[in-house]
Amino acid sequence: MRLMDPNTRPTTKKFVTAALLLAAAINLYPVVGVISVDQLEKLYGVSLDNGDLIILMRHRAILFGLLGTFLIFSVFRSSIQTLACIAGLVSMISFIALAYASGHFGEALNKAIVADLVGSLALVAVLVIRGNQKGAGD
Repeated sequence: MRLMDPNTRPTTKKFVTAALLLAAAINLYPVVGVISVDQLEKLYGVSLDNGDLIILMRHRAILFGLLGTFLIFSVFRSSIQTLACIAGLVSMISFIALAYASGHFGEALNKAIVADLVGSLALVAVLVIRGNQKGAGD
């Protein structure tokens, strides 16, 4: 009897799915800002009283929606999971780096940083699992 490779076990597949959906949810959360400036202000703990800034923040929310949708789509298309993870990591890690480089941020942004840290860890775990699967097939 041949033992199943641990990287193809149903629990591993469920973990990958959960990790990708977690990262997707983190990215989709700001999409509410597209329809509500109040929600954007609450989410980021800022006052948006400049029309240009509101447009930029709403556009940012749309881009998060695209990234979140891409991560969800990757659950069903394993061939794009690595690309989706890299895109998610670039977004999340760059935000964390920019926040810490600025040296000052409020409570609301700190929550976003923590969420991005959690999402980044989930995506790194997916990449490690996928790397192990590729290595096991060699």
